[in-house]
Amino acid sequence: MSARELLTDIHALEEELLSFERKYGLRSDVFHAAYAQGEEPEKLCWYGCQPHPDDSTLRFSHPHHKHVQPDIKRHRLPAPQMSFVRPNLPELIAEVERLLPPA
Repeated sequence: MSARELLTDIHALEEELLSFERKYGLRSDVFHAAYAQGEEPEKLCWYGCQPHPDDSTLRFSHPHHKHVQPDIKRHRLPAPQMSFVRPNLPELIAEVERLLPPA
């Protein structure tokens, strides 16, 4: 890779970062500094696939489930949209976009 190609890639990356900063309303250097110091926003949710056979409410989407607030560690909901046989990333991206405030 030539120096010119490297510089072009860096500028393209910078433009992409700026578009994300505008979209999400958060400067990347502010986010990175906070993250590097161990500061993270409170988790809204996370997905798990460890079976919980004692929780009958999760049978519908066994073993997939979503941890949510309050008591995020123990409050679980079925997650039928998650799968071992198809990609989950499109669904996760769509969920994050639904949670974001309008631009």
